[in-house]
Amino acid sequence: MAKYLEELDGLFVALADPTRREVVRRLGRGPQSVGDLAREFPITLPSFMKHVRTLEANGLIRTTKSGRVRTCALRRERLALVDGWLAEQRRIWEERTDRLERFVTETEEER
Repeated sequence: MAKYLEELDGLFVALADPTRREVVRRLGRGPQSVGDLAREFPITLPSFMKHVRTLEANGLIRTTKSGRVRTCALRRERLALVDGWLAEQRRIWEERTDRLERFVTETEEER
């Protein structure tokens, strides 16, 4: 459980930044070189590489190097951790609102 929470925390940290979220969105269309990805952002390449390293360290992307070209690819299966956590939160809150609705709509005699 602790490892799961640690991984989940890392994913949320990685996704907290708008630049990294945009990189993930773009990689959703398919693998791209770091140069092609970086070209779209108004930051220096070293600054962009910090974002790439954060995404890679948290398992959201993987990079491969062929010659001088580093290519990034999205690891979609890692997004399932976030999706699972959100589904659990949604279930918890739906149960709570269902209980609240029953409480509000039940009469004294039904309780």
